Parts: sequence; C-alpha cells; structure tokens
Amino acid sequence: MSVAFMKEESAETAAETVLPDRPISSHPNLVTEAGLKALEQQLQSARDAHEAANAIDDINERRRQAAGPARDIRYFAERVHTAQLISAPASGDSVSFGSTVRFSRDDGREQTYRIVGEDEADPKAGTISYVSPVARALNGKSVGDLVTVGNQELEIIAIL
Repeated sequence: MSVAFMKEESAETAAETVLPDRPISSHPNLVTEAGLKALEQQLQSARDAHEAANAIDDINERRRQAAGPARDIRYFAERVHTAQLISAPASGDSVSFGSTVRFSRDDGREQTYRIVGEDEADPKAGTISYVSPVARALNGKSVGDLVTVGNQELEIIAIL
C-alpha cells in the first residue's frame, strides 16, 4: 500500500491526547484512614486503565484512551505521596478533623457531616472537606456552641 494512503501521526493528534493536570490544592493534604485507602485504590485503578489503554494497537486511539488515566496517575500519585494521615479524634469534646458533627440551621433543618480531607469530601454522602466554610467554622467548637456561616447560624447538637 502506498504511503500516501496511510494515516500519519500529526502534532495536532498528539496534542489532543495530552490533558492538563488536575489542579492540586494548596492546602495540606490531610486524610482519614479511609481517605488514604480510597486514594490508593484510585491510583491503582488509574494504573490499570492506563495499562489497558497501552494494549490498544492503534497508536492514536491508544493515546486518546491513555490520556485520562495518565493524568489521573499523576494526580493520585501526588496525593498519595503528600497525604498526611490524621488519626480519628480521641474525644468528642470539640470538633476536629475526622469528627462527625450534627448541627441545626436557622430554618430548623438538622444536618450531620463528617469532616474529612478534600479528596474524600462528598456532601451528598455526608462528608465535607476540612477547608469548607462550614467545617472551618465548626472546628474547635463544642456541643451547644453557635457559629455563623455566611448569613446562617448553626448550633452544634452533637459530636459523634
């Protein structure tokens, strides 16, 4: 077959397969034990996906399929490397990293969140990042304390 009919790699094709790095927070990478395990699992999953992508014969498709996992490997490797494991709080006297806090809002709603690292945070699952405004306001406070977040007042009901 003539070379004229073969698809050649181009600089544009190669550039399309290089994804920008995921942003890494400037805050200390505090993690719970579960958060560290999750980071390690995500790193392994990214490595597995990258390995599978590298098995693809077509070089352009291989690059496209490997781009996401390669970016994730860089991100999760850095997050695992910089992780600072924080032990569960020794007592429930005051709110700290790893605490589960139940509080009420001005409108009467009660909410319960565990304060965790940034990568582990998922408000829908009941976890918030220690750098979130709510967690910052609650940190160091005790049951019965009132804190203001934005235009809302929160009262700590329990520290679990």
